[in-house]
Amino acid sequence: MSTFTGPSIDGKNGTTNRTMNGTMNGSKSGPRHGARTTTTTAPTRRPRLSGMTWLVWRQHRAAFWTIIAATALCAVWIAYQRGQMMDFLDAYGFPAKALGDADTEFEPYVDAFGSVTTGLTAIPIMLGVLLGAPLLAGDLESGTSKLIAAQSASRNRWLATKLGLAGLVVVVSTVTLSVVFAWWWNPIKSHYGGIDWTSKDFFNTTGPVPVALTLLSVFGGVLIGAVLRRTLVAMVVTLGFTAALQSVWGHFTPSLGNAVTVTSKPVSPGSLITFPEVPRTAAQVDASYVTGSGKLLDLNTCTETLSDQGTDLCMKKADVVGASVDYLPLSQMSGMQWFGSSILFALTAGVVAFLFFWGRKRLV
Repeated sequence: MSTFTGPSIDGKNGTTNRTMNGTMNGSKSGPRHGARTTTTTAPTRRPRLSGMTWLVWRQHRAAFWTIIAATALCAVWIAYQRGQMMDFLDAYGFPAKALGDADTEFEPYVDAFGSVTTGLTAIPIMLGVLLGAPLLAGDLESGTSKLIAAQSASRNRWLATKLGLAGLVVVVSTVTLSVVFAWWWNPIKSHYGGIDWTSKDFFNTTGPVPVALTLLSVFGGVLIGAVLRRTLVAMVVTLGFTAALQSVWGHFTPSLGNAVTVTSKPVSPGSLITFPEVPRTAAQVDASYVTGSGKLLDLNTCTETLSDQGTDLCMKKADVVGASVDYLPLSQMSGMQWFGSSILFALTAGVVAFLFFWGRKRLV
């Protein structure tokens, strides 16, 4: 009896046998009868975060995305406000017509600056408290730092990734808002004298200052959290630290520039004193009376008299012959910002260096 292998009477079985035999044979001995082989190429994937970077991003992704989204919304709102202001300026005839003649009509657009700068000046405080303080304190309090220390990654790498990602998000956010806000203010910056550019509302929201001030606030909060190891306590202390930093910085700001002094023409003692004029966009630092000997007297001199005649006699007795005014010209703003920011950046670098040297053995 012979054994026959071939297509069976049942077409289904025969097809199945041929397919299976052909597939198995082809897989063992290669393609037959001119059959072609097709190769499939795996789809190219976009590069994604991996390792420690992925871990840190995933751990703080809610805070990072919130900062990015808030920055985008704020930038859109500033762009809208600038469009509204430019429409008014075009209709008013600016710059051919001075803005000083349109104080009432222009007041709503100045108020819009105030509402935006209130939020912008609060960014260093908010990010210091909500991002900086919990960045390490949360891991130290929950024990996550011990788990990470037991892995192959070093503490320095973990700390560098934490600070690097947080710093990158802060820099992108503050640079964006600084550029957009300056773009809004620049059309009237040199023409409208109703804005004090040395105030925190404008000095701390343009140029490199918001970047430097926010980085110091955030990394200062990180250091406070690393020392205290309790998230809530660290946030409260960071709130006090950032508020104190803003206060000291505001007091220190005028000293970053070189004040220009102008003096009125001398008159005879007891005569009417006329104060010298300063540029429209200048920031006045101080004003004084000048005596015949060149001595400077406070403006409260002779204010205790009850009559004009008494005041004139007092001024004559004090030998007041003129007045002087110290002011900072707008042209010094950029230099003052970069000088002050270099100090803030140096302080930030010191905080980061201390975190690495001190935290190399204690961040567990």
